[in-house]
Amino acid sequence: MTSLATDITFDIRALPKVSLHDHLDGGLRPATIIELADAVGHQLPSTDPVALGQWFRDSADSGSLVRYLETFDHTIAVMQTREGLARVAQEFVEDLADDGVVYGEVRWAPEQHLTGGLSLDDAVEAVQEGLDAGVEAVAARGRTIQVGQLITAMRHADRGQEIAELAVRHRDRGAVGFDIAGAENCFPPARFADAFTYLAQHQFPATVHAGEAAGIDSIVDALVSGRAQRLGHGVRIAEDITVEFDDDGGSDAGVGMVTLGRVAAWVRDRGIPLEICPSSNLQTGAIEAFGKDIASHPIDLLYQLGFNITVNTDNRLMSGVSLTDEFELLVETFDYDLDDLLDLTLNAVEAAFLPLDSRTALAELIAQGYDGTGGA
Repeated sequence: MTSLATDITFDIRALPKVSLHDHLDGGLRPATIIELADAVGHQLPSTDPVALGQWFRDSADSGSLVRYLETFDHTIAVMQTREGLARVAQEFVEDLADDGVVYGEVRWAPEQHLTGGLSLDDAVEAVQEGLDAGVEAVAARGRTIQVGQLITAMRHADRGQEIAELAVRHRDRGAVGFDIAGAENCFPPARFADAFTYLAQHQFPATVHAGEAAGIDSIVDALVSGRAQRLGHGVRIAEDITVEFDDDGGSDAGVGMVTLGRVAAWVRDRGIPLEICPSSNLQTGAIEAFGKDIASHPIDLLYQLGFNITVNTDNRLMSGVSLTDEFELLVETFDYDLDDLLDLTLNAVEAAFLPLDSRTALAELIAQGYDGTGGA
């Protein structure tokens, strides 16, 4: 294996990547926010792109999921017109491609983008228009990227069935899956049980935010009521794992026995993918039970135990990261090598809401991208 931490001989950004958990309203360019805000008369904390970007990152670094979510008031405010949605979506795709992403699923909640007079279908069509334009712009530069929409319902609202039907209605026009997002506590997937049943009846896949702000019960409800094929974040599954140490548990302690609870064993043994977002998990306090720095993140424990881990960014603007940054963070923190990065990327390929033949082709593309680097 080639140790990237000690001998970085290639550009991680150039490696082909798969992005499964990336919010449209969390990936805007600061300069675009300023231009769109000026057009609609929305007041921002700053009209300087650098300062505005820093404001988003500082707000996200508060350690509070509530404050983290408040930053979206500004991005959503400039995404209320067809033109605004299309522009943001196009730039989103272009930025993914610049980071080496060859397949991306873009999640967003159409119900949050109706104050300018758009209907739900109008909004989905506007985003698809932008995504298509982004794919074309990337192709014009000699590169390839494929993207799909994850249509999201907000947990605190009561539009789950309506949004599920919207997603299914657009399944052949860009929509590849369904999600619920927003405040996790007090708004369980069980609120949307009928919508998830509808999706299952129409063989339409769902990923569910769970195990981020709330714990094991949230994950169980996502699997039972939400029939989730993937868990958005899911990092708190580690709370159902007991680790015993060989000695007194000091900093040099060796790991002895590891015991998985019933839920953790179920998730691992059935290969249910976890959409883990390392930097975001640290910012929102999702891993506070394990520590306050990235070295305390349970992603490595989960990975070593055989959980189906995928690596994602969540909100590139708020966290100030790219998928390349997240991979580099894992390399620096856990000494991951090329084979690890390839494994994590192929996990994401297998978890993608794509037909089997498309996933097979995507896996081959990824493997080809690692040829010559020592990782395949």
